[in-house]
Amino acid sequence: MANKDLRDWLAAVDQIGELKTIVGAEPKEEIGGIVDLYQRKMGNAAVLFDEVPGFPKGARVLANILTSVPRINLAVGLPHDATEMDLVQWWRTYMREAPSFEPTEVNGGPLIENVLEGKAVDLTKIPTPVWHEHDGGPFIGTACLVIMKDPDSGWVNSGTYRVQTQGPNLATVMMSPGKHCRIMMQKYHERGQACPVAVVVGNHPAIFMLSGLEIPYGKSELAAAGGIFGEPVEIMKMPRTGLPVPANAEIAFEGFIHPNDVMQEGPLGEWTGYYAGGSRPEPVIRIETMMHRDDPILLGAIPAVPPNDNTFYLGTYRCGAIWNQLEAAGIPEVRGVWTHEAGGSRFWTTVAIKQLYGGHAKQAGMVAAHCHAGAYCNRWTIVVDEDIDPANINDVIWAMSTRLDTRDGLDIIEGGWSSALDPMCYDGDTDRRNGRIIVNACKPFRRKDTFPTVARSSKAMDEKIIAKWKKDLPAS
Repeated sequence: MANKDLRDWLAAVDQIGELKTIVGAEPKEEIGGIVDLYQRKMGNAAVLFDEVPGFPKGARVLANILTSVPRINLAVGLPHDATEMDLVQWWRTYMREAPSFEPTEVNGGPLIENVLEGKAVDLTKIPTPVWHEHDGGPFIGTACLVIMKDPDSGWVNSGTYRVQTQGPNLATVMMSPGKHCRIMMQKYHERGQACPVAVVVGNHPAIFMLSGLEIPYGKSELAAAGGIFGEPVEIMKMPRTGLPVPANAEIAFEGFIHPNDVMQEGPLGEWTGYYAGGSRPEPVIRIETMMHRDDPILLGAIPAVPPNDNTFYLGTYRCGAIWNQLEAAGIPEVRGVWTHEAGGSRFWTTVAIKQLYGGHAKQAGMVAAHCHAGAYCNRWTIVVDEDIDPANINDVIWAMSTRLDTRDGLDIIEGGWSSALDPMCYDGDTDRRNGRIIVNACKPFRRKDTFPTVARSSKAMDEKIIAKWKKDLPAS
């Protein structure tokens, strides 16, 4: 796989016609406002902002990066025209086989084209947008890697957490309780030590995606990224902290988080589509070194009203994880899984099965709604027959409208695992649970042989018509 840095991936995206360059948009309102309009429709192009007023020529911002299946395909090395279910199957295989290559240290790379230390450090020279109209300031870290090392085991973790620019050499990082980097930081602080941290804010999308996933505790995201690339990620060590960063990253900085050193952070419009997280004091990174390539690209994955980058790429991964866990629980004949982007890839899950016995659909729905990959913030779990494409919301709603038997096809479950970011959790401060609904939208099993025939051409008929009339048919 050749596209191992952000620029290679961008060139491939441009080649398939999914890159839009916009010149002259300012970062306080216009860049975020434009991205918001782009994100409202899945499949819109990635957007590269160039010649940003008030910033050095060549400094660019890239957003709306992973809101199409073709662009995610390119990031993981699949053909761009692979289908949604091809991508889900790729994630299933990747998670089962868990390929990895430990990173290889090199002596420098494109990242060291510009090295700033001490008083020369200035994050404000990077054109960082205020992504939403009501955000508390510019967030340089949305598609970022926050890198820390466990002081006990030496395990290096790369996580995606929101990072707000607070000044030339100051940033805040918001890490929820229980997250891996938060645990590491607390270990340092309990010993009265400052926590070393490095932040990368421009990198190949595959590395960013892995940093946002539930990679197991003790495993390296950089090694997992090597499993996607088929060879080790080349890394270099930052000079003050010794923490590893990809040598071909666009922008990186390092520093220390001291005990009890906090600053007001946020708000930031979040992946649920609300300002549910609010504004509160968060840990401060006091930056000592900053590096960037010539003509650096700030990478943004903007949480917002779905669909957005986070909900879409996380959704394809989560589909594979749920599918694997359904089969591990003994659910037979699973034919497809889709976590709909409008539900933030968590609130809505559709599972397609080939029904084998009475109760099969309900069993699949119960497991999908409560297995580890599907339980967090789930609200709707829909089970459909194998003739329904779970990624086609029109077909799913049609199945719900015409195949649901309300006498036994609806189950309401209370007390599910949720989050303070869920606007309908019981209580964001003390009781982060929710209710959820499981819908059996399959043909009733007792009527499987007598249910009305679907009024749609067969697959064989479709293939026959397409073979003869393809040039006259609408694009797929």
